[in-house]
This record gives sequence, C-alpha cells and structure tokens, in this order.
Amino acid sequence: MNEHYFFPPASAYLLNRCLYLLKSDAGFRARYLAAPDAAMDELGLAPESRAALRAFERDPLIALGAHPYLVFM
Repeated sequence: MNEHYFFPPASAYLLNRCLYLLKSDAGFRARYLAAPDAAMDELGLAPESRAALRAFERDPLIALGAHPYLVFM
C-alpha cells in the first residue's frame, strides 16, 4: 500500500462531495459563497464537517476524511 495515498472512509462521503462540488460545479460554488449554511444543508453535512469547511484548514478537513486532492484544489 502506498503510504502517501489513502482511500477516504465512507463516512466522509458528504464532505468529499461538497469539496468536489466546490471545485467542479459553478452553481453550487456560487450558492456556497452566497449562503454557506444553506449549501451545506443541501448535502446534509454533519456539524464537524461544517466547522471544518468554515475554517477551511487542511489538517482538520483531512482528519475528517477529506481527500487531500480535493482539499488542495
């Protein structure tokens, strides 16, 4: 197994989905910038994921299972 790559846990799916949408979906990104809580409600994100996204700091996001590629993008 490669020590630099990991598969995100299933529990982090919604967090990674949100990060992917922020990177790839201009409409979602605009909704998130206009009203972050409403955009996170759309995805049903857990409170700890919401807090990590608000802070948008790498280590807390990765600790919750965010894929590093999505965090850096």
